[in-house]
Amino acid sequence: MFEKLFLLVKNNAGKAVINNPEIPEKDRESVITEASSSIIDVLKNQIESGRIKDLVGFFQLTGIRNNPIVNNIVNKFANRLNKYYSISPNTAYSVSSELIPAVMVQLVQQSKNAHNKDLGIMFTQLNGNRADLSAMVNSMLIAS
Repeated sequence: MFEKLFLLVKNNAGKAVINNPEIPEKDRESVITEASSSIIDVLKNQIESGRIKDLVGFFQLTGIRNNPIVNNIVNKFANRLNKYYSISPNTAYSVSSELIPAVMVQLVQQSKNAHNKDLGIMFTQLNGNRADLSAMVNSMLIAS
């Protein structure tokens, strides 16, 4: 599942990362990895903090661009770009706000196209495979 996420980020990184003169060519692959890690970290934090129901609900939404989860990811990635790659705060936020929402829209669409089968697997991976969350996620999807 994380490989799919990395590919989504990479496929959407064109204008924001690959063709961005503000991001040195030597750092572009690392920046793409950083975007994927930011997404994983925020989603993982949602599970670890007991907000799995909110996370399941997020994957059922149609309009996610102003969603708090997406905003958290945008801010986390922008902060990492500034801190680790010395990209100015404005440019970092611009890159992040261009890339992350597009990736999240596609991630939600893919989870719906897979009839949410991958969602339980992804949540299980996000919790470090400590517990199989597939049954819980499926029951939440049915209940909503």
